[in-house]
Amino acid sequence: MTFRPWHLSIASLLAALSLNATAAYPIAGVRPWERPAGAPVITEFKKGPEWYQRALTGISKPYPGSLRFLEDEGAWYTPFNHPGMPAPYDIRGWHKHAGKR
Repeated sequence: MTFRPWHLSIASLLAALSLNATAAYPIAGVRPWERPAGAPVITEFKKGPEWYQRALTGISKPYPGSLRFLEDEGAWYTPFNHPGMPAPYDIRGWHKHAGKR
């Protein structure tokens, strides 16, 4: 490959863009044991009726006592209130009701 003058221009532009981008946004995961300064913090998470309706999709009343863990759920990701695999493994009917959300 032959070096051409415009290669240097493109390389300089890309370097400048990457430096500008890193200065504007904190990079999470560089130090996984530390929360980046200025990272957003959830201070309160309110679970309304819609949240419970979604979390209890496909489960009929009376709800088993083993579901009391939902009272302690926070704003973190939990696979319990998201669709999983389709039929025949979809015992809660998530995919059957997918268009009705």
